[in-house]
Amino acid sequence: MKANHRLACGAAIAAILCTNAPAQTSIPPTQRTAKSPIGIAVDVAWERSVESRSVEGKRELAVASRAAASYLWAAPPSVELSRRDDRGSSSSGGRESEVGLTVPMLLPGQRSARTSVANADFELAETSLIVAKLRVAGEVREAAWDIVGKQSEVQVADALVASLKSLADDVEKRIAAGDLARADGLAARAELYSATGAASEARQRLRAAIAHWKTLTGMEPIADASESMTGTVPVVHPELSLAAKTTTGAGSRLELTHATRREPPEITFRVRQDVPGSGLPSQNSIGIGIRIPLGTGDRNLARDVAARTELDVARTTEARLREKLAGEIATARESVVAAEQQTITERIRADLLHERAELFEKSFRAGETSLPDLLRATLAAAQAQASLAKQQAISGLAKARLQQSIGVLP
Repeated sequence: MKANHRLACGAAIAAILCTNAPAQTSIPPTQRTAKSPIGIAVDVAWERSVESRSVEGKRELAVASRAAASYLWAAPPSVELSRRDDRGSSSSGGRESEVGLTVPMLLPGQRSARTSVANADFELAETSLIVAKLRVAGEVREAAWDIVGKQSEVQVADALVASLKSLADDVEKRIAAGDLARADGLAARAELYSATGAASEARQRLRAAIAHWKTLTGMEPIADASESMTGTVPVVHPELSLAAKTTTGAGSRLELTHATRREPPEITFRVRQDVPGSGLPSQNSIGIGIRIPLGTGDRNLARDVAARTELDVARTTEARLREKLAGEIATARESVVAAEQQTITERIRADLLHERAELFEKSFRAGETSLPDLLRATLAAAQAQASLAKQQAISGLAKARLQQSIGVLP
């Protein structure tokens, strides 16, 4: 291996170590460039996903709840109609009609508490949409890099088949010329058939990966699954933001429970018309009434305990999630560094074994190396190349997982 190539590899490792040094989870957002192919695939997959329909429905429900929280009554008003007459008891023609409107009134502080709950639910629905899309993005990233890895396997397998076919044809010619034994031809053909079978299996795995991708996105596989590492980084991770807003919502519901210690009072407006009959004039009257339910201390005990438990669970979940995300981000950064270092090592190894195989091939053609030695050198070089291709896909996936762990949408 040339000295300048080794120096370049060393410089690349140093650059990776500097670039991927641990950083804080709160990073100021940067300017996003045009969407990458993986970003377009995520958008399409999101539109096709069940999660998008579910989250949109929750968002519409939150909008409706926020509108309902602005009403001046605790529950929808009700109308009461009644009519009585003296038919069956006399024939004077007397009758009585009454129309009543009952309005449940809000308790002191109840309206503001309901508004807080509605606003918290709306913000929760908005953040849930981002988190759900981020989860879909994770699936798309995994599927995209799975295809990249499988495509690399197929390319390496096909290259090995082509190399072994060329070698088998050359061996056949040399057998015909009397330079090699028939056993050498059989060995070369056997390795060719083995490589052909491996290539067929690799192609089948690629088809399965593509089928999963199409189910997820409805698109053909993209040519480039890589994404910029300088995309917009959220100041707060979407999942952590969702947990914080869940805590806020739980606190608002606890306040609403405190503000709803009893059933709402009801005000009733009535209009009554009495017709005595027998030619007497009718009499009209207007009435107003109020109904005040009497609450007891244990009425809301179960609701209060449930609300306090919900708040405690939300706070604990948020704290544990904060720790979990910090650990995942640190692990993802370390994985990127390790994957890049391993890629450089695999590249050096593949170059060395490729150069070795070329030397063995020249020696074989000169009659200085046996066919088994050449086959072993060729297979070792092919395996190293396959390992490099796999490691390159692993490195790309590690970068995608880092983006996913810090909450970046492609």
